[in-house]
Amino acid sequence: MKAAVFHGRGRGLTLEERATPVPGPGEARVRVAACGVCHTDLHYVDHGVPTAKVPPLVLGHEASGVVDALAPGTIGPPPGSSVLVPSVVSCGHCEACGLGRGNLCPEMEMFGNHRDGAFADFVLVPARDLIPLPPDVNLEDAAILGDAVAAAYHAVRRRGEVGPGDAVAIFGCGAVGLSAVQIAAASGARVAAVDLDERRLEIARELGALETVKAPTDAGTAASIRHVFRGGADIAIEAAGVPTALREALAAVRPGGRVVLLGYSKEDVEIPAGRVMFRELEVRGSLGCRRGDYVRVVEMARSGVLRLAPLVSARLPLSRIGDAFEKLRRREGIRTLVLPGSGDGREGR
Repeated sequence: MKAAVFHGRGRGLTLEERATPVPGPGEARVRVAACGVCHTDLHYVDHGVPTAKVPPLVLGHEASGVVDALAPGTIGPPPGSSVLVPSVVSCGHCEACGLGRGNLCPEMEMFGNHRDGAFADFVLVPARDLIPLPPDVNLEDAAILGDAVAAAYHAVRRRGEVGPGDAVAIFGCGAVGLSAVQIAAASGARVAAVDLDERRLEIARELGALETVKAPTDAGTAASIRHVFRGGADIAIEAAGVPTALREALAAVRPGGRVVLLGYSKEDVEIPAGRVMFRELEVRGSLGCRRGDYVRVVEMARSGVLRLAPLVSARLPLSRIGDAFEKLRRREGIRTLVLPGSGDGREGR
């Protein structure tokens, strides 16, 4: 099979021929239909963030595909089934897993980090973790459900506890932030979206944001949010992984407000402890998604509550994965999908 292999920082990805993997006990082999290119991948390639598995390693953790084979005696979706591959898999038997918080499992493994991922024709996945996809969900577009959408769902519904009538400010309108906009709006919240890019703010309005703020503003982004919501947001979700955005999010919420850290940053950020104490603010982290919630995001996509197509800006064959990373570096589009086995590419919006 063909695979895009990571050999270390600054070396890009190398397209190589590898032996087609054979599923071991409990595993399924999935023929990859699409895999999203995420900033996490860029952190490994460009920024020196180490992978758990020492390279060489196949990257890619946001995938969908079709079950190609099951190991003998393995129970799971049968060959030919369309499936979503979760971005991480957990052990299923530790305390965190028993409490339904498998996203905090100490033994969890992330595709393209702890184990080979989906920038390849095939990927091996524990069969019990595969999420069946209904026929009326586009198989390629469904790839982004595995990370961008699922992580946003967890941040909005579980960590943010967003509900009807809440004033929610979402900082960053990439694939994750725009997913958060849709999920918060579907939860009955009043949503304001913040980004540097007017085109992304336009998409945010199309997907449910009632207000948009182009950062930075002359008055200050936080001040603009406080003005929009007449005192501040109830909940702010930082989806950009940018230290300045976190500081603005903390300044944008009203007393008693909640800030959810969804975007990843390797930089330390000073938090105004006095403001947090005096205003009784909450600061919460948000990691991935609980396994049971993947079914919910699939249903939201099937019912049309979640629109996936506006988030997919390009579809490129695996041979052009270098171009996909360049698009990410330039903040071009929203989410690029790599299509293993495809001979052509298709630009989106």
